[in-house]
Amino acid sequence: MAHLDVYRNPDPVSGKLLPFVVDVQSDLLSSLSTCMVIPLARPEAIETLPILRLNHKVDVEDSTLILLAQDMAPVPRRMLKHPVTNLSAHRDDILAALDFLFTGY
Repeated sequence: MAHLDVYRNPDPVSGKLLPFVVDVQSDLLSSLSTCMVIPLARPEAIETLPILRLNHKVDVEDSTLILLAQDMAPVPRRMLKHPVTNLSAHRDDILAALDFLFTGY
């Protein structure tokens, strides 16, 4: 697993509107049994207007998805199988969203 790898959402229920998750945990903590992920949502899953600094748009497999930093959660590492892409090109935006989530800046 690599920092900012994207995986298919392992939950069949939420996977319809949140088809992917992005691993935001540092590679230095790869020995932990869980990792922190942020869901990537289809636009129709969003009930309110996205908050620009918190909910960045990213493209995965020909779909534009919305990063839901506020819904970050731990998942067992074993549930994430094969990465479909990596969002390192969006690293600054993702880290800014996490910074905004935790500090308000």
